[in-house]
Amino acid sequence: MTGKGSDPDQTSEDSRLVSLEERLDRAEAAEAKRTAGTASPESDANYRLGNRVLAELLGGLIGGALFGWLIDRIAGTSPWGLLGMLFMGIVVAFRNIIRIASGPRK
Repeated sequence: MTGKGSDPDQTSEDSRLVSLEERLDRAEAAEAKRTAGTASPESDANYRLGNRVLAELLGGLIGGALFGWLIDRIAGTSPWGLLGMLFMGIVVAFRNIIRIASGPRK
């Protein structure tokens, strides 16, 4: 009994959706134009390098602390195993970061 075009609420809702889609398209086009010049392969490579350095640092600290805690639990040498392995983790993390920094640029 009720067709698609006979309901006045549905037609006004369709026009609102069309208007919304048009505004979204304009906003997406403006955003694409704004960010087109800023994203470069060099900045992407720097971002990846920064993430790698952060992962090395956190991995060394967390890994050293975890192994030290396990040694303390097993050997009962609290807190010396934790402190020693945490120091070793820091040394390894900084050695890896220095190796990354002095490596060849790609």
